[in-house]
Amino acid sequence: MTSDDALIEHKDERGVVTLTMNRPANFNALSEEMLAALQAALDRVSVDESARVVVLAAAGKAFCPGHNLKEMIATPSLEYYQQLFAQCSRVMLGILKLPVPVIARVQGIATAAGCQLVAQCDLAVASTEARFAVSGVNFGLFCSTPSVPLLRNIAPKQAMEMLVTGDFISAQQALERGLVNRVAAPEQLDAEVESLVASILQKPRAAIAMGKELFYRQREMGIEAAYQLANQTMAVNMMDGCAQEGVTAFTEKRKPAWRG
Repeated sequence: MTSDDALIEHKDERGVVTLTMNRPANFNALSEEMLAALQAALDRVSVDESARVVVLAAAGKAFCPGHNLKEMIATPSLEYYQQLFAQCSRVMLGILKLPVPVIARVQGIATAAGCQLVAQCDLAVASTEARFAVSGVNFGLFCSTPSVPLLRNIAPKQAMEMLVTGDFISAQQALERGLVNRVAAPEQLDAEVESLVASILQKPRAAIAMGKELFYRQREMGIEAAYQLANQTMAVNMMDGCAQEGVTAFTEKRKPAWRG
């Protein structure tokens, strides 16, 4: 991709894929163009067995303000809005379904569907300058789709307060409420992201992939069904060569020699 593209995609030799939303002039709004670019990139990662981690970043001062409101108001049709929100939901579910962890690198504000994007990522690291809100209600539009991952990240009353007031919370409040994993000074943001990436890369890809799928599937189940699914996942995971090597290495008091 070129620097003019809506999304800049870079993959390093370790298999770390960085997707940088690249429309700083409109604060990286989730326009149709941006959603299409994100979907295409996620589709590529989903079939790339050498990919290990995805870092979702943004250019400029803001992470993402949500949908492009000018674009939305230009086509006042129920069919158009249904298609737009379906397109956005496909991107969000694409993140969930990837076999590798997705880390949001949040350097600035993340509002409405931009906050949804952070909540949907598996992990998130925020700058102390980042702020978060589901602010659609300020414009007469309740943030219904952002509420889906938001409620699965933070406590119900805290989520509802954000949804009905549209008020911002700080990076520290986001950390305390469970919306992000880590907070760092702006100059330390990349180092904090790299710390998380490096830790993930030390683990076998197969175990992470199985674990991520199980994590989200069991969350929507009753406890008995969740245990049944977890039992099967553990058994299949244990048959994998990486798990066999890891357990053997532990019993032999040596470091495992992972194959991937």
